Amino acid sequence: MQSPVQLIQPRRFGDPRGWFTEVYSVPAFEKLGITCTFVQDNHSLSVPAFTLRGLHFQTPPRGQDKLVRCVRGRIFDVAVDIRKDSPTYGDWVGAELSAENGHQLFIPIGFAHGFVTLEPDCEVTYKCSDTYAPDSDGGVRWDDPAIGIDWPMPAGTLPELSAKDQVQPLLADFDSPFPYDGRPLAPLA
Repeated sequence: MQSPVQLIQPRRFGDPRGWFTEVYSVPAFEKLGITCTFVQDNHSLSVPAFTLRGLHFQTPPRGQDKLVRCVRGRIFDVAVDIRKDSPTYGDWVGAELSAENGHQLFIPIGFAHGFVTLEPDCEVTYKCSDTYAPDSDGGVRWDDPAIGIDWPMPAGTLPELSAKDQVQPLLADFDSPFPYDGRPLAPLA
């Protein structure tokens, strides 16, 4: 059984001019069990190193599957299981995504998403299966000790945060509307 969160490593075809890669293809993603339809593309620039964005999600009926990649710089990208009754509720997985490695992270509905930049001037793009809906916007604290994400920042470093991310609730104060689909979160391959 495939883990709901998947690290995708598109193949690059290189020659002396550079490289080419296919970052999204419906038939290739269907083979991975990813059948959502993406309807919105987002692109962010984070200027300071250790800018942290997250942990965000949209609640039903406007939940979003996301396909995240870093097109400039390096980030540590994280997904947290927030599906009610999941045996891995509150567990997280993370991976370094960079312009150099070309890796992508697929994060399905029912997972909170966040990332921290590991160097200045990082650009991140991601596809979403629904458009932004302010009334469905939600989040949990990036530093919730019950989740315990091991953000790769130097000791004593406080991340750059938005005002919204400074006041997100703890996971214990969140009543999840996301159902568990029978697929526990597994380590990334």
